Amino acid sequence: MDIVLQQLVNGLTLGSVYGLIAIGYTMVYGIIGMINFAHGDVYMVSAYLTAISIALLTFFGVQSFPFIIFGALVFTIVITGAYGWVIERVAYRPLRNSSRLSVLISAIGMSLILQNYVQLSQGPNQQGVPTLLSGAFRFYVGDGFVQITYMKVMILLIAFTGMAVLTYIIQKTKLGRMCRATQQDRKMASILGIDTDKVISSVFVIGSAMAALAGVLVTLDYGAFDFYIGFIMGIKAFTAAVLGGIGSLPGAMLGGIILGLSESLFAGLVSSDYKDVFSFSLLVLILIIRPSGLLGKPAVEKV
Repeated sequence: MDIVLQQLVNGLTLGSVYGLIAIGYTMVYGIIGMINFAHGDVYMVSAYLTAISIALLTFFGVQSFPFIIFGALVFTIVITGAYGWVIERVAYRPLRNSSRLSVLISAIGMSLILQNYVQLSQGPNQQGVPTLLSGAFRFYVGDGFVQITYMKVMILLIAFTGMAVLTYIIQKTKLGRMCRATQQDRKMASILGIDTDKVISSVFVIGSAMAALAGVLVTLDYGAFDFYIGFIMGIKAFTAAVLGGIGSLPGAMLGGIILGLSESLFAGLVSSDYKDVFSFSLLVLILIIRPSGLLGKPAVEKV
C-alpha cells in the first residue's frame, strides 16, 4: 500500500508539470489551430534561465530561499515570455495564411535553432543547480511510509496556483474574453474590433510563461538538465494535451495528471523500462474510444 501511495504522490507531481507545459500546446492550438513544436525547447531554455538567475542572485548576496525562488520565477518567466513572443513573430505570423506544412516546418526549424543556440552558448555537457530546499514530510502507513519532499509540495502548490490564476484570466478578464472570442471565430472577432494579432502574441507569451513555471520547478527539484531535455518533455506534454483534448485548458491539466500517474504507477509496480510504452498505449486506447480526447469537443465540419 505504501508503494502505491508513494507512486501516486510522485505521479501527481509529475503530472502537474506535464499539465503546465501542455497548456502552452493547447492554448496555441485553440487560437490558431496549429501546434507550437518549439514549445518543448522553450521549457528547456527556462531551465538554463533558472540556473542563470540563481547564480546572479547568489552573486549579489541573496541567500534567502523565498527571495531566490521569487527572483528566479520572475526572471525566467519574463525572459521566456519574450522568447514566446519572438517565436510567434518570426516563425508563425509570416506564415499564418500559408499551408499547415509550411508552419510545421517553420516550428521544427525554430526548435532546432533553440537547441543549437543553447548548445553553442552554454555547452553540450549536462549542467545543474545545487539543492536549495531539502527535507520531507513522512506519513507512516503500516510497516512502511510515504515521503513527500518539501520541493514536491512546493511544485504542487505553485502548479495548481498557476493553473487557477490562468483559469481566472481566461474566464474573468478582458484578455480572456478576447482570447475566447478569437478562438471561436477569429475573423468575426477582428470585425468587432479585437486586435487578433495582439491576442495571438499574448497566447504565445502566456503559454511560454507556463512552460517557464514548469521549468523552474523541475530544475529546482531534479537539479540536472541539458540542451536536449525539451524534446522528451515536449513529447510528453503534447501527449498530455492530446489525451485531455487539444484546445481544452482543463483537459491539458487532466491529461497531464493522468499521464503522470500512469507513468509513476507502472514504473513503481511493474517496470520503469516500459512506462512510456504503457503511457502511449493508454493514449491510443483513450483516443480510440474518444478521438477528441477526454474533454475535447468533437470537430464539426463547416459547410
